[in-house]
Amino acid sequence: MSRQIIVGNWKMNGTRQDAQALVQALVSDLPATAPDVVVCPPFTQLALVQPALAASPIGLGAQDCHKDAAGAHTGDISPTMLADLGVSYVILGHSERRQEHGELDETVREKAVAATKAGLTPIVCVGETEDQREGGEYEDVLGWQIKGSLPDGFTGIVAYEPIWAIGTGLAATTDQIAQTMSFLRAELVRQFGEAGKTIKILYGGSVNAGNAVSVLSIPEVAGALVGGASLKADAFLSIVNAASAA
Repeated sequence: MSRQIIVGNWKMNGTRQDAQALVQALVSDLPATAPDVVVCPPFTQLALVQPALAASPIGLGAQDCHKDAAGAHTGDISPTMLADLGVSYVILGHSERRQEHGELDETVREKAVAATKAGLTPIVCVGETEDQREGGEYEDVLGWQIKGSLPDGFTGIVAYEPIWAIGTGLAATTDQIAQTMSFLRAELVRQFGEAGKTIKILYGGSVNAGNAVSVLSIPEVAGALVGGASLKADAFLSIVNAASAA
């Protein structure tokens, strides 16, 4: 199994004081045998935490970017700006962006192209709703999301987050995750050929200290995209330790 990666998505949380305290705790207590670890604070905290992270093994990520390098886009942040801050990863197409901001697969695809061009590693999110899961449509939905959201020659990371499990405390069962991961791998190979065999697939959706070991031990799960549990150092480090043991 390749080296796993644990990504913390802080979402719209944290003051300067919160961010500094959390990063300090993570840097201080990160185990020597840790997998790759990335934290994705809000835009307002990126420059603040970058120096501490730069001196540690923890990578810095952002939660979104625009498809253009510069221009008249009030309120947006370009991938070039992120790279200039020392950011290495960027989450794209999260279901909250798709739902709250109307982002389409095409939008996510354009952002992934721009992020890669700027030297960032895109983490592209895909996932189905509860209705799509129960209606047996989820494989079609995921297949189309991969086709629409991932550009040709994609070398980033895919994060599978069933929308019905995000922030609900209801994680998918290990059987559901294993079956879906197997499907996603087959779909990546179908669409990208040999390159599809090496694209990392993360699982996200109420990952916590209690279920991390079982989730991260599933074949094809190359790590986790962690939401709420990434806001507390002890909870996040428990997941990091679980990845070391998986």
